[in-house]
Amino acid sequence: MPITAKELAKKLNLSATAVSMALNSKPGVSTETRERVLKAAQQYGYDFSRLAAKSTEKRTIYVLFYRAHNAILSYSPIFMELSDGIMQECSRLGYPMKTVQFYEKKDDLELLLEELRLADCGGLIIIGTEMSSEAFRHIQNLECPIVLLDNCFDELDCNCVLINNRQGAYRATEYLISRRMSQPGYLKSSYPLNNFSERMEGFQRAVRDSGMSYSRSPIHTLSPTLEGAFADMMEVLEQKAPLAECYFADNDLIAIGAIKALKAKGYRIPEDIAIIGFDNISESRVVDPSLTTVNIPRHCMAQVAVRRIDELIHERAPYFSKIQISTSLVKRFSA
Repeated sequence: MPITAKELAKKLNLSATAVSMALNSKPGVSTETRERVLKAAQQYGYDFSRLAAKSTEKRTIYVLFYRAHNAILSYSPIFMELSDGIMQECSRLGYPMKTVQFYEKKDDLELLLEELRLADCGGLIIIGTEMSSEAFRHIQNLECPIVLLDNCFDELDCNCVLINNRQGAYRATEYLISRRMSQPGYLKSSYPLNNFSERMEGFQRAVRDSGMSYSRSPIHTLSPTLEGAFADMMEVLEQKAPLAECYFADNDLIAIGAIKALKAKGYRIPEDIAIIGFDNISESRVVDPSLTTVNIPRHCMAQVAVRRIDELIHERAPYFSKIQISTSLVKRFSA
């Protein structure tokens, strides 16, 4: 029976990754180590036909769900839409696909990278909504095409696909102001994400472009979950903090939680206070009143990410691209 790469690594007292790199003619090992591995592979009867077969097959695209605090990714419907879109496009292009879950607080990133190298990963799509730039720096060391989905780090070289958060927040805030003709407030996530920072920038620009001072907008910091936002907004109301006549919220869960709290305290939505969310989740259609929100074409984002990976697999471009997908405003009855 032919020896496997793992068995060969054990005999040579090398890491399985080093043996895989040597056998597959990949950079990352010295010439001496490569020659030693190839010589031992011939000696112990390694089946080199496996390598030839691999080269004619489409290699697997891995999808990494990167979780940091799990406050955002815990709401799974949004990310299942992304996963479904990736799966459909991978199937259309003939790529096998595998999903990997990583939780920053309990999993070992180096171990994950080792496993991806051993798996001969053809391309990696990272759903990196909660990812930090420091974590991405480590993953950049993988010798395969990588596309970051739903995040981007301007200070790093990376291929990324994300929504135009600034545009979505700008349009939503502009609409609020046109409807209420008053200073809008901001329902801000207590968890910092790049997406939320960009939405804040869009909100600020819309306020200033309307001739108002952003410093006069009431800001309430709420948890980005329905239950957390409800509890935090109830505390804001009990403390009798000054309220705006209308609010833009970082996401729909914050908006819905705030609406429930305001209604519990006797406020009418939108007659007393108007609210706009962001994400267009399914709950936004059934909450009373139904939520005006910003729609994200998640399937489109996912498909674009797979197409970009496919381009990089066939021809490694000497540049990196940032692809932004436009949003649209869904007008319902909360604003």
